[in-house]
Amino acid sequence: MANNNPIVADQRNSHQHGSDQSHDHTHGVIDPSLFTTERGIWAVKWSLVGLLITALFQVLIVAISGSVALLADTIHNFGDASTAIPLWIAFRIVRMKPTKRFSYGFGRVEDLAGVIIVIVILFSAIVAGYESIQRLFNPQPVTNLWAVVIASILGFLGNELVAIFRLRVGKEIHSAALIADGYHARVDGLTSLGVLAGAIAVWLGFPLGDPIVGLLISLTILRIVWKSAKDVFTRLLDGVDPEVIDEIQHAAGHIPEVLSVSDIRVRWIGHRLHAEVNLAVDPAHSVSEAHAVSCDARHEIMHKLPYLSNVIVHIDPEDESGEQFHNIQEHSHGEFEPHYHP
Repeated sequence: MANNNPIVADQRNSHQHGSDQSHDHTHGVIDPSLFTTERGIWAVKWSLVGLLITALFQVLIVAISGSVALLADTIHNFGDASTAIPLWIAFRIVRMKPTKRFSYGFGRVEDLAGVIIVIVILFSAIVAGYESIQRLFNPQPVTNLWAVVIASILGFLGNELVAIFRLRVGKEIHSAALIADGYHARVDGLTSLGVLAGAIAVWLGFPLGDPIVGLLISLTILRIVWKSAKDVFTRLLDGVDPEVIDEIQHAAGHIPEVLSVSDIRVRWIGHRLHAEVNLAVDPAHSVSEAHAVSCDARHEIMHKLPYLSNVIVHIDPEDESGEQFHNIQEHSHGEFEPHYHP
């Protein structure tokens, strides 16, 4: 089965390349959240600077040319730059330590930032589309085409550099929001080249080419909205690549004392992937022996799947393996109605 998750695939490949090194890992020596959020803040800060410079330059060209296609691209660039703000705030909040109220920490704030990014991108598509439609029905001349050409090329280069930067750091720290923002910047760069096509159309005597390109850019932004929304809301609903479950089961099966793997649950908390596993062992094992098996299994799983942040292992006796044996049957307490605990 092919793995379509870029985060998991990237981490799996990097691990396989280093698999010949004997136990080249240090679980828990350095807090991974500190490293990843610092890297995230660093990536967000510099991508914001790059996109703002690109967008501000395009604003000047829009003012002297009147190109609605370039206006749409500029709105898109400003929207892309503004998405760095909720990401920066999210990465800052994620650094806060867990509390009694938020015992799992604040990783979900990053998912909320992803939702805000999707809304911002959608808003930029609506604005750009409105301006393009207005210009279709009320054409205006486009001047200084040479400046539009230069702005479109610089827009492409600026966005592509930011896209490469965001995607590399996003995959490194497993941030769906930063990866979504990286793909957004990449497509934004391609839409900048669309502005070049519009300028050529105007130069060839087809003035409606400019607003048509602006409308196509708006449709491209909507496509980005759809893709980013699927990624972000899948994460919000704790969706993971099904192959992750298979890999955890395979890794746990490498421990000789593990007789079966009954239940596996995996979820995202921000850019960290957490797993819970139920393992069956020989009922004759002592508590200490069963605990040793759980430690071995946890280490094996995290060693084979380095993209996991944590694994909670629950040990069951073989004859009572599975969540169904943890249910508390219907019972009552004094005057209370009968109830049960699944």
